[in-house]
Amino acid sequence: MSGTARNWTLYLAGVIASFGIAVSGPAFAEPDLAAAKAVIEAHSKKPTFTAPGPPFDAKACMAGKKILSIPVSSTIPFIAGIETSMAQVAKEVGFTFQEWKNQASPTQWVQGMEFAINNHFNAVDLLSGIIPSTLAPQAAAAKAADVRVFASHYMDVTQTKDPTADVSLPMGFSTAGEIMGAWIAVKVGGKANVLVIGSDDVNQTGPLRKNVQSALDKYCGGGCKNTYVNVPLSDWSTKIQTTVQSALLADSSINYVVPIYDSMAQFVLPALNITGRKDVKIVSFNGTPFVLDLVRRSDVEMDVGESLDWIGRATLDGYMRALCKLPVPDRLNVPLYIFDASNAADAGIPAEFNKGYGNGVDGFTKLWELK
Repeated sequence: MSGTARNWTLYLAGVIASFGIAVSGPAFAEPDLAAAKAVIEAHSKKPTFTAPGPPFDAKACMAGKKILSIPVSSTIPFIAGIETSMAQVAKEVGFTFQEWKNQASPTQWVQGMEFAINNHFNAVDLLSGIIPSTLAPQAAAAKAADVRVFASHYMDVTQTKDPTADVSLPMGFSTAGEIMGAWIAVKVGGKANVLVIGSDDVNQTGPLRKNVQSALDKYCGGGCKNTYVNVPLSDWSTKIQTTVQSALLADSSINYVVPIYDSMAQFVLPALNITGRKDVKIVSFNGTPFVLDLVRRSDVEMDVGESLDWIGRATLDGYMRALCKLPVPDRLNVPLYIFDASNAADAGIPAEFNKGYGNGVDGFTKLWELK
């Protein structure tokens, strides 16, 4: 090395050190598509039933009992499907079940808690997004009135359970995030620009969207760019479309949109049409029937499904065990299953919330000794 070159090297080293810049090896690693494919294959098999506990006589122990369910919002089709399932279970087993319909208003949630107390329900269910501690005064009043507070499908298995609830049943949302990221990595060969949309006011959003992003980083080897946008639950119908439109117009290289809850997809599609970007693919999570119809028609590329009927039954299985003074499972035993154009028709035409997942749900009937 010449003296001049050596001096330039020393000079640059000094500049780098003065600014605290860390110099490392190559920014991009090789995509790990084999590992991504393994994730996809594991969740492309028809789900099988795993009993969350020993069998019990549900009819006998639930006779005369009452459960009030307060969902985070009754206007979301996915949640409406879970409520339908739970109402059906109540008929099969023989106990009173009622949904407290609302439009994602905390004031309405409070009113529901007061209704449960005043009408002597045995338990109140906070479903799919309500954080129990946000209703701590009402929960305390409920417990004082001998009304138990249950919560389901509101947190990931990696999150700490809210002590305000007597029973919490978490779900593997983080796994769903990994599946979505793995799917995109495989489809694009490790090169993508992904717009991720979530709702930070929903408790499980954090681990779900973070695992989408971490899976993209891991399986793409750094070759997948992603941007996250927060749209609150109450603003889905007014802000998702404009948010996606603006993002697509600002960055023409975006080729995937991930609305992490699939009911958001109905507001993403108009943005693709208006911007002329029908080439952009949509990947999502939940398995809401109308979205599975969109998958069948190739308007949505893939949806990670969780059977709404299975969720409803797994939720009430845990609640019934609690009310019957039996050991309660520490999570919902709800499998995740990939739907794409090749198998979406299995969910029915039009899709139904309890079809396409095999016969695993039938295991609950035997578990509750109904047959």
